[in-house]
Amino acid sequence: MKQHIIPAIRLTVATLLLFAVVYPVTLWGIAQLSPNSGKGEVIEHNGKTYYSNIGQSFTDDKYFWSRPSAVDYNAAGSAGSNKGPSNEEYLAQVQARIDTFLVHNPEVNKSEIPVDLITASGSGLDPDFSDQAAKVQVKRIAKIRKIEEAKLLELIDSQTEKPLLGLFGPEKINVLRLNIALDNLK
Repeated sequence: MKQHIIPAIRLTVATLLLFAVVYPVTLWGIAQLSPNSGKGEVIEHNGKTYYSNIGQSFTDDKYFWSRPSAVDYNAAGSAGSNKGPSNEEYLAQVQARIDTFLVHNPEVNKSEIPVDLITASGSGLDPDFSDQAAKVQVKRIAKIRKIEEAKLLELIDSQTEKPLLGLFGPEKINVLRLNIALDNLK
C-alpha cells in the first residue's frame, strides 16, 4: 500500500502545481502581451466607455438594434434562458419581440426577420449579429436619419467581419462598432 500512496501524493501535488499555478500564470503572462493587457477591447464614445466583446442594448429607432439578451446585458450574470422551443413563456417572449420589431419596421414581413434579432444567444451577451440583421433595419434608419439606403448598405459592408481564413464561422457585424460608425457617418 505504501508503494502506491507515495506516487499518488506526488502526482496529486504535481498536478495541483501544474493546473493551479503554472497554467494560470502562463495564461496571465500571455494576456499581458495582448492589447489592453487581456482586459478586452475598450471603446470610448461620447464620454462613455464600452467593451466591444460584450453586447450592448440598442433599442432607439435611429440605431441598429442589437441581439436580445436573456440577462439584460449584465456581464456578471452571463447565461441563456434555458427555455426550449415548446416553452409557452419563451414562445410568448419571442412573439412579443417579433411584434415590437414589426411595429418599428412596418415595411418588413415577419418571414424576413432574422432569427438573431428575436432570440438571445447562449451567453445572453453576444455583441455581434448577422449582416441580414443589419440590412433588414436599413429602411427604418434611413428614414429617421434621412440617409440614403445605399450609404447605409455600404456602411454595413464596411463593418462586416469575414470568417476566419474565409472558412471558420459566419460573417458577422459588431453592433457597437456599427452604431458608432453610424453616428460618425456624415
